[in-house]
Amino acid sequence: MPAVAWPLIGGGLGLLLGSFIALVTARWPQGETILGRSRCDHCGAKLGALELVPLVSALVQRGRCRHCGQAISARHWQVELAAAAVGAALLWRYPSVDGVLLALAGWWLLALLILDAEHQWLPDALTLPLIPFALLLPGLPLEQRLWGAGLGFAGLWLVGFAYKRLRGRDGLGGGDPKLLAGLGALLGGWSLPFLISGAAGLGLALAGWDHFRERDVNATTRLPFGALLAGVALVLLWLGPDWLEMVR
Repeated sequence: MPAVAWPLIGGGLGLLLGSFIALVTARWPQGETILGRSRCDHCGAKLGALELVPLVSALVQRGRCRHCGQAISARHWQVELAAAAVGAALLWRYPSVDGVLLALAGWWLLALLILDAEHQWLPDALTLPLIPFALLLPGLPLEQRLWGAGLGFAGLWLVGFAYKRLRGRDGLGGGDPKLLAGLGALLGGWSLPFLISGAAGLGLALAGWDHFRERDVNATTRLPFGALLAGVALVLLWLGPDWLEMVR
């Protein structure tokens, strides 16, 4: 297959999966079923086949429901575009069947990023299966993935435990150590310092930006650390083993 075809495939699959990711990340935290037909958020009308085509329906209908005329949330096509970008970028970087598996990992991380950013929730149903999935991926030796998973979970769990003992309140969510275990299995143990420092740096930058915009930022302000970890992981996943060889 020509190399140029792979990112097109990744982008197309990303649009389709992005529509599903948008639906799941909107319904699941509210306790709604994720198996039913897509529907308008305002009038509840079920969407037809053409309305389910990613991006096309939003363009043809000018971002409005054809049943009630209310504006459709831009969140749907934004998630679809983000998933398309993840798929195209990873399959441009890795034009192969292995690249499809890495793209699947990328979409997995995107769903976790959205859930934590919007709801500060990292469900076990997504974080825990990421670990065995990552262990089965080609590329890194299994031992690097195993000690990455173990050290990722233990290290972040101990940080959260120590913070709670010292400050008397939770400093990390229960899903963060499980997510870092999955990221350690995905990227190897050597990635852990870069994941944590990168996420911490992004968190400080976001807090500084909020302070600049005169938002209320203080010592108890909660930041979605899992979303920050997933964002840094997406970058490292795209860079692949090359960055690791440079720093080891």
